[in-house]
Amino acid sequence: MSPEANSAPRSLAESLRMRDDASLAALLRSRPDLITPVPTDLTQLATRAGTRASVLRALERLDRFALQTAEALAVAPDPASYGTLLGLMAGDAGDSAVAAALPRAVAVLREQALVWGDDDRLRLVRTAQELLAPSAQHPSPTGLGPSVQEATSGMSPGRIQEIVACAGLPSTHDSVSAVTALTALFTDRRKMAKLLAQAPEASREVLSRLVWGPPYGQVTPEPAAHLRWLLDRGLLLPTAPGTVVLPREVALHLREGRAHRAPEPRPPAVEPAATHGAQVVDATAAGQAYTALATVEELLKDWDEGGPAVLRAGGLSVRDLKRTAVALDVSEPVAAFWIELAYAAGLLASDGEADERYAATPAHDEWLDLPPAERWARLAQAWLTATRTPGLIGGRDAKDRTLSALGPGLDRSAAPEVRHRVLTLLAGLPAGGAPAAEAVLARLRWERPLRGPRPDDGEDLRSRLARWTLAEAELLGVTGRGALSAHGRALLGATVAGHAAGAESSGPGDKLPVHHRPAAPAEPLTAAEQAVAAGAAARLLAPLLPEPLDHVLLQADLTAVAPGPLRRPLAETLGVLADVESKGGATVYRFTPASVRRALDAGRTATDLHAFLTAHSRTPVPQPLAYLIDDVARRHGHLRVGAASAYVRCDDDALLNEILADKRSAALRLRRLAPTVLATQADPAALLEGLRAMGYAPAAESAEGDVLIARAHAHRTPPRTAPEPVPDGPPPPDATLLTAAIRAIRAGDLAATAPRKATGAAPAPGELPRTGSAETLATVQAAVLTGEALWIGYVNAEGSASQRVIAPIRVEGGFVTAYDHTADEVRTYPLHRITGVAELEE
Repeated sequence: MSPEANSAPRSLAESLRMRDDASLAALLRSRPDLITPVPTDLTQLATRAGTRASVLRALERLDRFALQTAEALAVAPDPASYGTLLGLMAGDAGDSAVAAALPRAVAVLREQALVWGDDDRLRLVRTAQELLAPSAQHPSPTGLGPSVQEATSGMSPGRIQEIVACAGLPSTHDSVSAVTALTALFTDRRKMAKLLAQAPEASREVLSRLVWGPPYGQVTPEPAAHLRWLLDRGLLLPTAPGTVVLPREVALHLREGRAHRAPEPRPPAVEPAATHGAQVVDATAAGQAYTALATVEELLKDWDEGGPAVLRAGGLSVRDLKRTAVALDVSEPVAAFWIELAYAAGLLASDGEADERYAATPAHDEWLDLPPAERWARLAQAWLTATRTPGLIGGRDAKDRTLSALGPGLDRSAAPEVRHRVLTLLAGLPAGGAPAAEAVLARLRWERPLRGPRPDDGEDLRSRLARWTLAEAELLGVTGRGALSAHGRALLGATVAGHAAGAESSGPGDKLPVHHRPAAPAEPLTAAEQAVAAGAAARLLAPLLPEPLDHVLLQADLTAVAPGPLRRPLAETLGVLADVESKGGATVYRFTPASVRRALDAGRTATDLHAFLTAHSRTPVPQPLAYLIDDVARRHGHLRVGAASAYVRCDDDALLNEILADKRSAALRLRRLAPTVLATQADPAALLEGLRAMGYAPAAESAEGDVLIARAHAHRTPPRTAPEPVPDGPPPPDATLLTAAIRAIRAGDLAATAPRKATGAAPAPGELPRTGSAETLATVQAAVLTGEALWIGYVNAEGSASQRVIAPIRVEGGFVTAYDHTADEVRTYPLHRITGVAELEE
């Protein structure tokens, strides 16, 4: 036997043992479930890599061509040579694109530990073979059926000999050789072409319907002549009463050797469907970013004194969502997005009280103090990393319960990865390039082909997440007119310089296509990198946002026009003094008696209001507005309401007579206690509302007779943290963990594979050695004298068992001090924790 044959791995564990540390690190990084917890040795790592759950997870992360390669290996002979695999993928005629892409696909499968062996003996791991190989219960994605050997496994020897004879082959002495001869016929292109040339046209039509799958068909107990012709020659084989199958070898001949009807070696290109100027894109995105900030601020202001109640099952009621959508002047799905975004950013939460309600958090006040660009960056970063998915709101969960905003069941662990990938594809386009949504979806489907049933709407979750990402990125101002903005690119971690270079090099002579150009990191950023990226995005956005104004334009029709965003103190005061009539590029405020009275109730005087308007208006204060303020102020507080249950007092007894005579006051049941005092059983709040409805302007007073100032009480939750994203499986290990894990696996493997002297009670592979305490002590003491290494089993204080190779130095006080070859350092072990020892071969 040649040295090369001796060096070929005989198992996945041996294949892993031949890898270097960099290759092992790549495997553990791409399949982090293999390192949780850290395997004791490479044999355990290989066993874990072959479990059904782990293999399924690895298959679901393959791109379409790598998955097609694995599917082809599942229908190839085991083991298969690289040439056989190439023939299945490229067909008899060959396909240069497939041939060029196949080495990468095989390398990916090898790196993922789904395929092992040299190029002349490629093997798919057993679990992947079971998942991808064709069967009656689980048809192969290739559309191929069972091989001739599998399909004839339950057939009588006599029937097999009949088929062989009818196919023109000499009879054999046993079924095995007969099946072998039939298989050789079906795999011989020249002989098969000659056999099929004799077939009736109807028979060839049947084969053409089955060739690309599904390979199963139904026949009657007395099949027609054209079906009998196929059955007699084994071109169709029975699998069950009334059911026949097209053998794999026959289908491959009819397919000209191809396992797949349409191999997809290259990903679909993502090209610009429209191109806009970079400045137009950035300006549009900045306008959307400003709108996003204004919308979130308005939402939290609306919930400032305590928002909607929390449903018993958690979340927001449909009625409250509709009410919020009306208040924000947006559709319900868009309102749900803003609510979930504020929640993901930690700006709102439930207050945890007995009558639990949603309210702003203390972090909201800190957020308001930040510059506008930094506030946007915090919102955008929260959106990019959140697993909560607002697009699901209104749908149904697995138990047919409606999914509500802020409720449970909205987390989808794939959301951050899909958002990052969609934006990365946009970053790979020239500046201002906006792709078609379908092109992005086609690319994502190639990168992660769907496995498993589709939802009712026929679109998989990743595609829906991608559609929502494109819409939400536009709402948030990450994109403008469908193209990624400069601050959106910075948020992703890509550099503007690199983007510009990519845009300039998009000519026909480029070696690298536009959709392959690395314009952004391939993987999501770490927390530290996210902070740097958010700062860079804020710096790019800041010059594009409009500067807040310190003035308005007062008009004679009792309105004020804010031609842009207002500074916060001005906006807050004006929001009390007037009602917002319309929004947009310019906000229109309307002054009414009720709004002026609201400002007076908040402690302002008429003089304060006149001074405020004069200071902040670029136009003179209109006379109607000045008269309105003075008229409301003159009547404000003329009546005083206190607690009797409630009373009204006024120095003008004629005014009280007027109130008593008014029929509208009958519901208040007022009675006179004194010339200047009226009393009622209604509470003060109801009395205030009743008198104001009658057109009066009463003021509430305290027990001491002082006017009560009605200021809004800002309700805040206790300190809350933003919701943690739900991870998509174990997190990828960092470099430190990888280094430590590989060292531990190598050490455990050294201990497990060290050659040991034969004993009468040798442990089974993977088991710890077992010896009595007296034998253990004697063996260790002898090793101290001879300097020989020992193989020991050791159980630490936490109960974790391991195998180690040690060279004992001394034994005393119930402890052995030894050089540990697996840890590459001197350690001390309690003898009572050593399960057993064994001597190593010299």
